[in-house]
Amino acid sequence: MSSKTPALHASPVGAPNTGKGPSLPLDARPEPLQLEAQASALIVVDMQNAYASAGGYLDLAGFNISGAQAVAGRIRLAADAARQAGMPVFFLQNGWDRDYVEAGGPGSPNWHKSNAMKTMRARPELDGQLLAKGGWDYQLIEGLQPQAGDFVVAKPRYSGLFHSPLDSMLRARGIRTLVFTGIATNVCVESTLRDAFHLEYFSVMLEDATYQAGPEFIQQATAYNVETFFGWVSSVEAFCTTLADSRTSQPSPQPAVQGA
Repeated sequence: MSSKTPALHASPVGAPNTGKGPSLPLDARPEPLQLEAQASALIVVDMQNAYASAGGYLDLAGFNISGAQAVAGRIRLAADAARQAGMPVFFLQNGWDRDYVEAGGPGSPNWHKSNAMKTMRARPELDGQLLAKGGWDYQLIEGLQPQAGDFVVAKPRYSGLFHSPLDSMLRARGIRTLVFTGIATNVCVESTLRDAFHLEYFSVMLEDATYQAGPEFIQQATAYNVETFFGWVSSVEAFCTTLADSRTSQPSPQPAVQGA
């Protein structure tokens, strides 16, 4: 991968090997990152109708979602590769109760800054429809549904690590490295990744499996922030290649010793 910032390390960096499985270098910026599948998790951020479907909140609020479906296809590839390698997949799902108590009310900055809340105030006929649990807008998109063994974590704010069980679920499974995909790159993906940095996780963002809310330069700005300050940036192709290599690196099972 081409680098936008100078590499500071000649060899791959990353979380200490837990011994759960092979640890192999993932091609990334600003330098390769060691990836151990069984000690890592794929994080799929907010791939809901709200953010990726025509008629969803982001579309109704005037954001361009034209690239969302292509990103969904690349996330499917990453999720399939993760499952095959034994890496857990966590789906984050953003929203609130139908009465929007969890949104915070006028005493919360979220109530004022959430574009979903602002859109419903401007268009009262949408009240109760956007990001409300149980509704179409809140649902994960068709074609990118959790599979057996995957996890779904609800979150009330941009960061999936704020007021959710995600951190304890990850720590209970010995997860040290998080691989981020989803929407929106500059909002919920970046917010969660920043919090992960502060909680001592190694984080990598698959740049081509994320999509921004706003102009394209915002996607580039988040990638710069991640690779310079908070983690690493890679691609779906590099991720899938590394996981395929990790499967071939698994030791072959030894034949059972026959007793006398």
